[in-house]
Amino acid sequence: MTRSRKSRRIQKPPLFQRFKPAGVRARTLQRVVISVDEYEALRLADCESMEHKQAAEEMNISRPTFTRLIEVARKKVAKAIIEGKEIFIEGGFVDFQHNIFRCVNCGYIIQINFNDEFPQTCPECGSENLINLAQRCGFERRQGRGHGRKGFR
Repeated sequence: MTRSRKSRRIQKPPLFQRFKPAGVRARTLQRVVISVDEYEALRLADCESMEHKQAAEEMNISRPTFTRLIEVARKKVAKAIIEGKEIFIEGGFVDFQHNIFRCVNCGYIIQINFNDEFPQTCPECGSENLINLAQRCGFERRQGRGHGRKGFR
C-alpha cells in the first residue's frame, strides 16, 4: 500500500507563468512544464539560499523529498535554457498559504488571507486589472472554502 501524498506548502506563487526565448514565437516552441512545488523549491534553495532541511520544513515535506524536487526542477530549467524551450509553471500537489494578486498595470503585489474579501482595485494605482496568481497556476481558493484543486496536473 502506498503512502498518501503530502501537499507542499507554497508561500509565494510565481509572479509569471511562462518564460520563453526572446524573438521566437511561443507557438513554435516546445514546453518544459515545472510544477508549482518545483518552482517553490527553486525559489527557496536558489533565491532565498536556504539549506535543504530548512526549505523542506518551510514546504512541509521531508528533506529527501525536497532534494528530489530541487534536482528535478534544476534539470528542467537547464534543459529549457540549453535547448531553447518555453518554461511553463503549473500544477503540482500544493497548498497555498495566502491568496496573492498582481496588478497588471503597475505590478503591485497584494497578499491576503483566504478568508479576506478579494480586492477590487489596486491600492497603488487604482486599477481594476488584477490577476489571482494562485488561480493562474491552476489553483484557486475561493473565499470561505479553504482548499483549492490539489494534485492538478
